[in-house]
Amino acid sequence: MKKKVTAAVSIAVCAALGICACSSGRESSSFTGDATEEPSYQAKLNAISPEAYSGIEGLELEPGTYISVIGKEDESAYWKQIKAGVEQAAVDLNEELGYSGDDEIKVIFNAPGEPEDIDEQVNILDEELARYPDVIAISSIDAEASSVQFDLATMNGIPIVAFESGNTYQGIQCTCSTDNTRAAQTAAQKLCSSINEEGKVILVVPDSVSKSSKDQVSAFREELLSNHLDVNLAGVIYMDQLDTMKRQAAAEQLNIAYDDVVKASDIASGVETTAGSGDEGVQQASELLEEVDAIAGEMENEDVVAWYFEQNPDLKGCLGTSAEATQLILGAADRTEGLDDMVVIGFDAGKDQVEALENEEIDGLIVQNPFGMGYAAVVAAARTVLQSGNEAQVDTGFIWVDQENLEDENIQALLYE
Repeated sequence: MKKKVTAAVSIAVCAALGICACSSGRESSSFTGDATEEPSYQAKLNAISPEAYSGIEGLELEPGTYISVIGKEDESAYWKQIKAGVEQAAVDLNEELGYSGDDEIKVIFNAPGEPEDIDEQVNILDEELARYPDVIAISSIDAEASSVQFDLATMNGIPIVAFESGNTYQGIQCTCSTDNTRAAQTAAQKLCSSINEEGKVILVVPDSVSKSSKDQVSAFREELLSNHLDVNLAGVIYMDQLDTMKRQAAAEQLNIAYDDVVKASDIASGVETTAGSGDEGVQQASELLEEVDAIAGEMENEDVVAWYFEQNPDLKGCLGTSAEATQLILGAADRTEGLDDMVVIGFDAGKDQVEALENEEIDGLIVQNPFGMGYAAVVAAARTVLQSGNEAQVDTGFIWVDQENLEDENIQALLYE
């Protein structure tokens, strides 16, 4: 029997990539004699609410305005779609305003070279502040990591817009993102229905520090507690904590209490100094850690998630809230005996997720709108520069996709690779 996996997917569209906007890249509407042809990305813009953030009309920016956009990364299909949305908005702005050459609105997208690299993102933010952009739009990897930089920006008259994942800073002008609470609630409802409203489930999220992940986990828990009392959340796997999980798995394999591993780590690093932690104690702690880390270092991420699954042999379902989390679940399930009937739900609509849906490995996808996030972020940034007022929250939309509606024309317009 094939494994059933349900994935929540991000809405997006393939678009050309480039660092600076130039007017030659716009897909403009054209009159054919019968009707106005819409650009291929229009369906993604139609999902944005309020509608004011789905177009660039009336944004009379001064020539040479500099909008700095900072993402979490730029290599995944999801983030390529966000970047494409950013760049398309810049192209549309320049064409609408008739700007070229030095007069062009400059929209620069920067992101860490390694996904979810908090330190590098903060460094990029520092560098952009030194260039004095007119506005910064940022998707914060860590919801609380850049308060000092945001204070500096405010002091220098540089407003901040958030997109994709917000942050806790009080001075944010606008946040353009999926309604993560509603998306997680919908995913929970679909998962619970698929397991007949009974059994253990596990949640896999990209990180433990971003606002988007925190909102998703909180909403998922609340939905289960409020409306699905016979479904038990057995655990949450944070992908930025997989190395710790590998140590836990290695300690179990060596029949060592994990508390002893933590204590050994503290002694070896000098965090803990007790009567028993002299030179000999440090040596013993270091040897124990070396033994544990030798095993942990051989583990792949799928191995340790499979190990976690094995701790819950009666597991019925799993939700991954990103493309990477969804693929991690699929890989781990393949390495775990007895999970042929496990239902998995995830986020994003990249090539691998859509293929898994077509192959009946995945039951469904919740599709976000990364292209729309990028586009709306530029619109919000422009409105901020113009001091024309912003909504506190812009919803870029999501949609449920399964085998029944996958081939629908309106669904196909929102998928990406």
